[in-house]
Order: sequence, then structure tokens, then C-alpha cells
Amino acid sequence: MRKSLILLILLLPALSFAQELGAYLIMNDIGEYKYRPKRTSEIYGNSGILIPTDHFDLDHNDTTYKTRYVHPVTILGVEVQVTQHASSDSDKWLLHEVDKEFRTYYGVPDPSYIVRTVDGNTILTFGAGGWDYRWLSGNKVIMIEYQDSQLTKPEPLEIVKTYLAKHPSSLSPISLAQLRSAENKTKWIKDEMDRRLWLCDKWEAEFQLGKVQQKDMLQEQVKSMEVFLNYREKYYGMKAADEKNLLNGYLSQNNKTAIKNKLDEYKQWWSANKTKAISL
Repeated sequence: MRKSLILLILLLPALSFAQELGAYLIMNDIGEYKYRPKRTSEIYGNSGILIPTDHFDLDHNDTTYKTRYVHPVTILGVEVQVTQHASSDSDKWLLHEVDKEFRTYYGVPDPSYIVRTVDGNTILTFGAGGWDYRWLSGNKVIMIEYQDSQLTKPEPLEIVKTYLAKHPSSLSPISLAQLRSAENKTKWIKDEMDRRLWLCDKWEAEFQLGKVQQKDMLQEQVKSMEVFLNYREKYYGMKAADEKNLLNGYLSQNNKTAIKNKLDEYKQWWSANKTKAISL
């Protein structure tokens, strides 16, 4: 009896972990695609595929689950990531951030970025040496990706459809023409400028709580302000070089007051100009 109890206690964490994975991942073969759990099903870090977008995660924890499937005949490997976001303030930018990698630095959709409808679900896809499929399901981000440089292998749509059944897309329908419209581009560009100033405030808030060092905060603020200035130069015609030189000079001096004053200046300018038309 005692040995059975000890064994149960030892097994409970593993069972709990498997149940947690099962809520997000499909832990079996999908059609002809073989599930490969040993080295690939795991929980790690914050933010998953949104890390490169500067998704702000210092005030919450996001959990990413990932796995892999392999087609034994074509040897096509398919990676799946499902990230559960934490219903924090940062989640308001999920749609904006989820397709950032599919756009140019200045927010214009890449020619390889298209919108597709699969089983009545809207998904965002990028085709270049394979396909990258992404969508939101509430505050979950789903990514399915594979590499095929010659584009000779069948798309793993069976995997995409199975994950859509488990995590239906909450994206609103949008046509390719709407995606590439001036209205859509303008909204995304202005949202990115908004987000960059918002990021500066988020870093300041974490600093005030004693959770980050001043140097780290200032580096991140200057980084986001430089993006804001680059966009302002591109779309509003205001030269950015002198402002960026000033910011980097203040950063080298660890001059928090001067950087804060510049941030306030940019906020005031943005408040007065954000509704104005931009030149695409």
C-alpha cells in the first residue's frame, strides 16, 4: 500500500504535466504525420513567437507549448507552437504583433503574406521556402510552420485543420485586398508608433516598482523611441538623425531626466499629429 502511494505521488506531476500539454497540443499522430514528443513537447519562456516583436512580458507570464510532427515518406517536419497569453495589458497588441514578422520594417505587408480561410477560419500565412500559418484563438497564439525550400511537398493542411478544430480562429474575416489597402497599412503603422510609446511607459512602470535596473529601462526606452522616430521620418517627413544622436548621448550619460523629457515631447507631438494623413 505504501509503495503504491509513493508511486502515485511520483506520477502525479507527470500526469499533471501531460494534462496541461494536452489542453494545448495534439499528442498523437495526425493522419500520416507522426507525433514526435520526446524532445519537442515542452514549456518554455515567455511569449513564444512574439519575443522578437518586443512583446512586453515583464508584468506577467505567458506559456508556450511546442511540439513537432514528421511525415515518414516526405520527411517533412512540422513545428507547432501554442502560446497561452495571460490576459494582461499587453494582450491588446496580440493581433498587431502576431503578423509583424510578415511585414517590412515599416509595416507594409510582404508580398508573400496572404490571408486564407480554412474550414471557415481566418488565418494569416506567409509562404517563403515553406509556409508559416498563424492565428489567434482568444488570447492564445497558434503557429504552425515547416520548411520546404523547393516548395515541392504537400502542405500539411491536415495538421492545420486539426489544430483549428482544437483552437478555432478568433480573427475576423479579411480579404487580401483589405490586408494590402492603404487603410490597413495606415492603421498598423500608427498602432506601431502608439505601441512604441506605450512600451516606454511600461518599462518606466517596472522601474518604479524596482523590477528593472535604470540602465536596462533607458536602453529599452531609447530602442522604442528610435523606432518611433524612424516611422515619423518615413511617414511624416521629420528627420530622425539628430534626435537619435541626442537620445544615444543621453543614454551614454545614463541621463534619465533628459530621456524622459524627450519621451514627453514625442508624446505631445504624437497627440497633435496622429490623426493626420500619412504618405505611404
